[in-house]
Amino acid sequence: MAGSLTTLAVERRDRRTVATRLRSAPPLSLRPTPDAVYVVGSTGGPVGGDDIRMDLSVGDGAELTVRAAAASVVLPGPSVDPSRFTMHVEVGRAGRLRWLPEPVILARRCDHRAVTRLRISAGADVVWREEVVFGRHGEPSGSLRQRLLVDLDDQPLLRHELAIGPRWPGWDGPCGVGDHRCAGALLVVGPRASRVEVDDERAAALRLDGPAVLVSAVATSPSRLRAVLDRCLPPPAAEAGCGRQRWEGSG
Repeated sequence: MAGSLTTLAVERRDRRTVATRLRSAPPLSLRPTPDAVYVVGSTGGPVGGDDIRMDLSVGDGAELTVRAAAASVVLPGPSVDPSRFTMHVEVGRAGRLRWLPEPVILARRCDHRAVTRLRISAGADVVWREEVVFGRHGEPSGSLRQRLLVDLDDQPLLRHELAIGPRWPGWDGPCGVGDHRCAGALLVVGPRASRVEVDDERAAALRLDGPAVLVSAVATSPSRLRAVLDRCLPPPAAEAGCGRQRWEGSG
């Protein structure tokens, strides 16, 4: 699929978060609900040769939670070119963003590139979760190079990279993921980052000047990985006001 752009922009208006732009393009569709916007796969993939882009914009004081209806499976394709998924995300002052999708599964022989660029303004509150599963049940992993580039108030905050699969020698060695089948990351930016605690030997925290924290984890199954990352989230009481979203779509 040559060139696919999905866009979502929300703003704060009259004490509500309003979608000022919502555009879906295969293989991704956006489905608003009272609690979150769900990413739904409208076709298979991504597959080799696909070039997919998603843009998210959260205006000053607006709130947005994004989830996924199901895990996505990255597949090999007829093209020798890798599949690509690029995200551009902007969060305004006092904006609140929760990116909590389901895992990305790397099917055998896939070759995928994923780049996320986050531009966050001071005073914003961001929770960003990424999870990767190394192959479907009983099959070896495909290849992935995943990058997370984060700027806070136009200053570099984080440059993080994950390389998985046979394209990257040593990825499953003792200095890589070992015999684990999943890897994930949880980025928390804002005052609540100081409340993130890690008490599992499968996870490690990198404290950043944001305040912010990046938690990286590995596990033997998707459910165990999710459990590790969920335990690293700030206390639920701090999430008050981020449940049901009163927002309307336009455009």
